[in-house]
Amino acid sequence: MSTHATHLPGNRLRTLMNEGCVGLPGAYNGLVARQAATIGFDGLYVSGAAVTASFGVPDIGMLSLTEFCNVIYQVTVASGLPVLCDADTGFGESEITRRAVAEYHRAGAAGFHIEDQVFPKRCGHLDGKTLVSIDHFQEKVAAAASARDDLTDGSFVVCARTDAYGVDGMDATIERAKAYVDAGADMLFPDGMRTESDYATFAEALRNYTGGSSRREPYLLAIMTEFGKTEMISLDRFAELGYHCVIWPVSSLRITMHAVREGLQAIRDAGSPEPVLERMQTRKDLYELLRYTPGQEWSFPSAIDKG
Repeated sequence: MSTHATHLPGNRLRTLMNEGCVGLPGAYNGLVARQAATIGFDGLYVSGAAVTASFGVPDIGMLSLTEFCNVIYQVTVASGLPVLCDADTGFGESEITRRAVAEYHRAGAAGFHIEDQVFPKRCGHLDGKTLVSIDHFQEKVAAAASARDDLTDGSFVVCARTDAYGVDGMDATIERAKAYVDAGADMLFPDGMRTESDYATFAEALRNYTGGSSRREPYLLAIMTEFGKTEMISLDRFAELGYHCVIWPVSSLRITMHAVREGLQAIRDAGSPEPVLERMQTRKDLYELLRYTPGQEWSFPSAIDKG
């Protein structure tokens, strides 16, 4: 592999996942991304739920491909980390899904996941979802895999998410997952599962499955989202179960908005921010995060100093 190929975001993410289970916290703008990188995370995730909420709209496919790419660019440039990104249902049919690979790659993404729901989609932990047929979604996965190979030197990570667990159960989830590997998916994302046992069953069913291709067995992605259907499971435990990455999609947004609500309420009640000064990021802390010294020329650092 050439030096250039090694440094492509998708290959950087693959290297991390080959070495162990990597935690990918959600980052919905550049500043959150920069904070996560400074703390010491090795990769990030751009969540459709968090991005759309930050725009003030629900997670039902309201934002465009361009709007997502603008956020992805912020996150990748500000963090310098490999970033896996949500692409909902691919923004359309196979032609648009292929274009989404090109645009996400251009914005700096390491990879994306697309899901097998009917548009407009629903959050994976909500009821009432409807799935497209297996062969229909295989066409989308194949289009994304073709774009990966043609446009990104094979580096871009194509992840297939299935929401079958909450609709048709575990057997259907495994059936669909294998079909998506057959179509060229690099990674699988079973959403809406409930227990550690569910995750273990899925991982065991996909172990060593390659779909008869020369590609390696699929990477496995686990999701930990608060207030959903899944019990809390740690990164280390997911690693023991055979998963390669864990995403916490909306955690940073929920933490932020809880603090924003309390802080703004205090300002509204007191007519002054004085009651919440101790809970604020100071000017000094912000400038340190941005690596900015007033009066000195600022240049974007080539790497983030991790804590």
